[in-house]
Amino acid sequence: MPPLFPTLRRGLALALFLTSSVFMSACSTIPPAAREALAPQGTLRAAINFGNPILAGKDAAGQPIGVSVDLARELARRLDVKLELVTFTSAGAVVEALKANKVDIAFVAIDPLRGQDVLYSAAYVVIEGAYLVRQGSPIRRNEEVDRPGIRVAVGKGSAYDLYLTREIKQATLERAPTSPAVVDFFLAQNLEVAAGVKQQLEADARRVPGLRLLDGRFMVINQAMGTPRVRGEAGVAYLRGFVEEMKSSGFVAQALQRYKIEGAAVAPAAP
Repeated sequence: MPPLFPTLRRGLALALFLTSSVFMSACSTIPPAAREALAPQGTLRAAINFGNPILAGKDAAGQPIGVSVDLARELARRLDVKLELVTFTSAGAVVEALKANKVDIAFVAIDPLRGQDVLYSAAYVVIEGAYLVRQGSPIRRNEEVDRPGIRVAVGKGSAYDLYLTREIKQATLERAPTSPAVVDFFLAQNLEVAAGVKQQLEADARRVPGLRLLDGRFMVINQAMGTPRVRGEAGVAYLRGFVEEMKSSGFVAQALQRYKIEGAAVAPAAP
């Protein structure tokens, strides 16, 4: 029997070593370079855009809620840093804050122009862009919008603005201050078409009599998490893995369901 004791001691020592190794591994899953890139001041400053109702809104007490807010909270928890929600009313203002390095992360549509200043994860949700017209408008199909004499209201700096600026050849774009103001701007300026998030336009059509949405969509918007390009690859590399886990685990789907979001779907896994 005595010869077994050294073996037992070695076995216990090995078990303790393996347990310690697993614990240390779990505690070191956040690369220090990623934490430094995403929260260099020890606080994660997350841009929250109230201009897109699919991503964020306010509760009865006026506090930010939504899928982007939940993702920001989960990311801050994993980084083990404080969270500061920095709120905006338009995507354009969010991107300007990213460019100026005034926020650490944001939830914005992937766009090549913005990519000059922003590094993206893959998309976490996919949103449809739609057109709205008056009931009596002769325009019936999306393809009929890009014609001479047609004026289209868009939110300044929004993903729709950037996309339509590239794609529209004959119609004219008229820019409202923010995306939520598009329909009121469209009505006030007596324009022919309003473009925006399908869900927002549907809500406006219920709010204002005499409006209708064109069938289908004119674009699909991939909403991703972004960080300032000047921060380098360490932070966005972690964001990419984080977003994929949030999709595959059901976190994003549950958030969309929790906030009763329609008009958006969980993005497919990145290749």
